[in-house]
Amino acid sequence: MSDNPSSPLLGSSGDVEESRPKRPESQKSRYSERSRHSKLSNHSEQPSLRSKPSERSIRSQRSNRSERSVRSAESTPLLSQDVNHSDYGDGPDRRNDIASAAASSLRSLQNLGSGNSKQGRRWPTIIALTFLCMIMIAILGLGFAAPAVVEEYAKAAVVFEPTDLSIDSLTSTGVKARIQGDFTLDASRVHKKPVRDLGRFATWIAGAAETKQSTIKVYLPEYGNVLLGTADVPRVVVDIRNGHTTHVDFLSDLVAGDIDGIRRIANDWLEGRLGQLRVQGFAEVGLKSGLFSFGTQKVSQSLVFEGNNLPAIPQYNITKLNFREIKHGQKGMAADVSLSLVNEYPVTFTAPPLGFDILIPGCSPEQPFILLAIAKTAEINVKPKTDVNVDVNGVVRELPETLITACPGSKKSPLDLILSRYIHGDETTIYVRGTDSPLPDTPHWITELLKSFVLPVPFPGHTFDGLIRDFSLTNVHFDLPDPFAAPGSPKSQPRLSASVKALVNLPEEMNFPISVGRVRADADVFYKEKKLGSLDLSRWQRANSTRVEANGKTPAGLAVDSIVKKAPLEITDNEVFADLVQALIFGSRGIVLGVKAHVDVETETALGKFIVRDLPAEGKVFVKR
Repeated sequence: MSDNPSSPLLGSSGDVEESRPKRPESQKSRYSERSRHSKLSNHSEQPSLRSKPSERSIRSQRSNRSERSVRSAESTPLLSQDVNHSDYGDGPDRRNDIASAAASSLRSLQNLGSGNSKQGRRWPTIIALTFLCMIMIAILGLGFAAPAVVEEYAKAAVVFEPTDLSIDSLTSTGVKARIQGDFTLDASRVHKKPVRDLGRFATWIAGAAETKQSTIKVYLPEYGNVLLGTADVPRVVVDIRNGHTTHVDFLSDLVAGDIDGIRRIANDWLEGRLGQLRVQGFAEVGLKSGLFSFGTQKVSQSLVFEGNNLPAIPQYNITKLNFREIKHGQKGMAADVSLSLVNEYPVTFTAPPLGFDILIPGCSPEQPFILLAIAKTAEINVKPKTDVNVDVNGVVRELPETLITACPGSKKSPLDLILSRYIHGDETTIYVRGTDSPLPDTPHWITELLKSFVLPVPFPGHTFDGLIRDFSLTNVHFDLPDPFAAPGSPKSQPRLSASVKALVNLPEEMNFPISVGRVRADADVFYKEKKLGSLDLSRWQRANSTRVEANGKTPAGLAVDSIVKKAPLEITDNEVFADLVQALIFGSRGIVLGVKAHVDVETETALGKFIVRDLPAEGKVFVKR
């Protein structure tokens, strides 16, 4: 800026001095003092005052050149001062003080024109700050004023669909599980409109939420708050806006809790006493959303499982059953079983080999289970919602004495009871318990858990109709009763002697040596489809057996021969017996009788001797004249 002493607004120096009134003496001292201070800075302020109009004119040149020239002409003389000009007779100090005050006043008037543009540039800043403040107030309000509403919204709207649950590895205290699933907040699940609206707004502002690493503890309130287990959950980030889906994939360490408590629950479930199960989880979770941290929140959630929500014992089919003799210098029998289990859950894991005790019930429910065999599984591979194939190998070293001893007040042993139900096609139940002898590859905690409860396993029966085929009595000889014998005495009954022949089918599952040493039976004899009487074969009769190999569609069998001598025949229908005697005396050829029997067979295998009872048999009796 250039000085212009001849500006029309200021006039000459003398005109200005004459037109000003004289000041009182009281004010002269104040102006003199002010002028002394301004004198020191007068020369340093002048360049600054001159440079400001120049900078203003540069900014104005970009918008309007003509406006710049006018403002430059008007502002230059107002800011210029004649430092040698005296005013009110106070000397140079007072003139400098007056000049500085005037320049400041005129400069304020001059800046009125440019103030609107600066205010225009301030409005976006003000709006942005206001909007940011509103967001901060909303976040603070949601974080402190309405946490219960947002929590209610989250509990009702959250949807987690597990897509895969797999066991990554086994640990000394539990398993390391890999959990995968889809996390979504669905506002339509929230029924209260205020909660739904506020929840949607809060989650829209937050956008995403992050949980820090935490530990979840699961308790069972109905069982004295027994600890079911704990799970370590790592940091997880999810999108919490309505309808947005986040796929989560993380590893978690699962540790079993109170084994005794788990045993009680398992027993109630296995015995059908578990109508419902309430599970309550507690966790202290660190929450964070964006730059805002909400500290550690105590979270609890209660779930009730009942009815179809309770897990059921999986259905299974026996796809293979093979009994064989143990060789290589060892004694005993082995059973190879293959099962196919239905898996309805999205889980993936590989179970290590597991050991089990195979038990059967004693003579009464009060008696302890009887150990029949030791079994172990091969490695089990489980895939999501796919049937699981399980291979089991069981070994029976010997038959316990309590297994083959007749129960008190009965002629049948526990083994007889099991075999009888199985042979007649009735479902039997065996029991499985984790063995006390852990396998090398099985973690100790799994062994402790499995041996803590007994699992009933229904075993479907096998109908053996026609098991004994080609049953017949040949070379039959009747001894007529003594007419002079007392009624009801053995001599008053006819007697029958014959050769008994039978061919016993061997089920394809039986692939081990077996022989028959003795037989006995209770048989009913029929003539022309009418019951004649009962043949008493209750006394053991020695027998011989020979294995017959399979031929085409004819299965392998065991040919059994025995001799019956003078077995009593109790006549139950005298008229039928009279017709029989008449046919024998006056007939021209032999007669054929029918027989239906229940046969007991004493067998001998690698496990020793045991009796198979009540085998159904049906055949013919050929009587020659």
